[in-house]
Amino acid sequence: MSIEENKRLAERFVAAIASADIDAIVESFAEDGTCWTPGSMPISGTFTKPQIVDASKAVLLLFPKGLEFEIKAMTAEGDRVAIEAESKGIHASGKLYNNQYHFLMRVRDGKIVEWREYMDTMHADTVLCEGMERGD
Repeated sequence: MSIEENKRLAERFVAAIASADIDAIVESFAEDGTCWTPGSMPISGTFTKPQIVDASKAVLLLFPKGLEFEIKAMTAEGDRVAIEAESKGIHASGKLYNNQYHFLMRVRDGKIVEWREYMDTMHADTVLCEGMERGD
């Protein structure tokens, strides 16, 4: 795939997250694709494609009015796309969730093989993970 095609995949994927389109999210990943989030939150760690389905549902259902994403900048080279983005949405608790991200996406044959999600983990843990079961 070309760099431009990789960037379009990134745009479609972020739009799928914003629209809570679980099918499109899962379809974007290669069979051996993974999603990684840093920290010690309930949503932290490395998730395989089957785990991404449950994790996506668990997170996106916490935003009954949706979660907006704005891509601020994107840079691509080879099989990698770096995305700066911001999200805004009202969490089920009534709190505003407004986070800043750097996503790093690696692509193979038109599918995501790696999605790395860097964000303000303290804000995510305080608002996004409120009430989630913890593994620790």
